[in-house]
Amino acid sequence: MPATDPDRSDRPNGPPTAIRVPTRILAYDEAPPREEARALAVEMPVNLVYGSVPYAVMMTTPADLADFAYGFSLTEGIVESADEIRGVAVEEAEEGLRVLVDLVPGRLREHLARKRAISGRTGCGVCGIDDLAALPTAETRGAPDLRVSLRAIARALAALSDAQTLNRETRAVHAAAWADLDGALVAVREDVGRHNALDKLIGALIREGRDPASGFAVITSRCSFEMVEKTARLGAAVIVAISAPTSLALARARMHGMTLCAIARSDTLTSFCGGERLTA
Repeated sequence: MPATDPDRSDRPNGPPTAIRVPTRILAYDEAPPREEARALAVEMPVNLVYGSVPYAVMMTTPADLADFAYGFSLTEGIVESADEIRGVAVEEAEEGLRVLVDLVPGRLREHLARKRAISGRTGCGVCGIDDLAALPTAETRGAPDLRVSLRAIARALAALSDAQTLNRETRAVHAAAWADLDGALVAVREDVGRHNALDKLIGALIREGRDPASGFAVITSRCSFEMVEKTARLGAAVIVAISAPTSLALARARMHGMTLCAIARSDTLTSFCGGERLTA
């Protein structure tokens, strides 16, 4: 059974997000083996295509692909806003799915020219770059006067587990969530890839026109450089991670004037930078 509604694949009768397979549970002691059906997260190649020209093949969970296209396009710098995307279509390919992104004409011309200049790039955010100075950098800065209470963060963390429907079934996917300033979760996206989950979340937010100063991001993975850059490109000021950040993630969060909280648990979190935005 799919772990999410069928239309989460962005097309009727789309691929499931989880499949069940027979397994045998073996004990280290002399207990007899037992048969058990287990759910596996579906991982599928998705080819992002702009103007009939393939851009990147990403291994993703086949759900929320329109959100993924919008978020990926923004965080890759292909578009500056959701208005520059006229539409998204999903179609079957021989080995997976194709996501066809229809850009406004001016933006498409700029993208095709840029793609020729970085033809070695695979879409991972860093791959194909041959100069460290060319590392992608968001130009936006989060609202300096934003305040987020620790109670709101605790509330969001407490609600996140129940909101991860696919992970509850498979134990194999990441989640990215957006919480309002009261800590209520307003959007949650899951994917086998942590970057993809965040791109899907960002896509959902920009499609709704949600103000990035209206809340904060929560991710279930470690906080790497790319996760900070994607969040910064959205314009969000606060990111909360379940696991620890990397050194470059912290450096970029400081550069963008962001608040980075990590190692977030039910009773404590660690503030790495931007702690002035946190209140009791």
